[in-house]
Amino acid sequence: MSNNRRDFLRMSAFVAAGMSLPFSGKSALFDMFAPKKLPAYGLQLWTVKEDMAKDAKGTLKKIASYGYKQIESFEGSKGMFWGMDHKEYKKYMDELGMKIVSTHCDIKKDFDRKAAEAAAIGMKYLICPSKGPQKSIDDFKKIADEFNKCGEICKKNGIRFAYHNHDYSFKAMDGVMPQDVMMDNTDKELVDFEMDIYWVVAAGSDPIAYFKKYPNRFRLCHVKDLIRTAKDHESCHLGKGTIDFKSILKAGTDNGLKYYIVEQEAFTGTNPLESAEVDAAYLQAFTM
Repeated sequence: MSNNRRDFLRMSAFVAAGMSLPFSGKSALFDMFAPKKLPAYGLQLWTVKEDMAKDAKGTLKKIASYGYKQIESFEGSKGMFWGMDHKEYKKYMDELGMKIVSTHCDIKKDFDRKAAEAAAIGMKYLICPSKGPQKSIDDFKKIADEFNKCGEICKKNGIRFAYHNHDYSFKAMDGVMPQDVMMDNTDKELVDFEMDIYWVVAAGSDPIAYFKKYPNRFRLCHVKDLIRTAKDHESCHLGKGTIDFKSILKAGTDNGLKYYIVEQEAFTGTNPLESAEVDAAYLQAFTM
């Protein structure tokens, strides 16, 4: 008997049993299979980097008004906290009803201090945003060693470390996938991963397959849509591209995904803040 056939029969029996239950039992059964909304969603501030550079507090206030409850920062010219110290930044976020859950940062500079400051304000993650293409698979093994060390520092401070992918780690080198090398050679107790879904798809890989292959390793994701162009591909507003977020985010959630972060790359004719608002409306109505 095929697995599909067996699953169908099992589900049919389960549903039949549920229909015989009192009303409360039926309700619980239907709730189990009802479409589910995301528990929360956030915005990577790279989306509105120019606005943040001009007026960080004003921009954060607008982001909060769009319905975002979480923020992922990045380390720009004004630092991870945009000219504020970490405690001032948290205070302002509290006033806006948002939480800074993570930040991309330079892991080569003052990483111990960054981990301590992040922990002090309740952040969950420090994230390496990129390592760039490498010359050999051995280079990615060395990167994995570096990530383990960063993970140890974060663990000492009570937070987590993660790596955010681009397309290059999903392009095979000598028959080996660099992403697999980094995941296989990092300690799961120390290092998590943030899947940028856009870049996985752009590279021709399958996000769902990776969620299933490495359960509980991808704890964060970047939700960013993609359209194919005559030359290659580009970003677009959520729901306007080709990525099947319903299936992908469900598979991710079933395999340990906890944080859903919008990152909107600028494209022709768009305003970053308006794009952030459009994407928030999409996720507000999104079910999986």
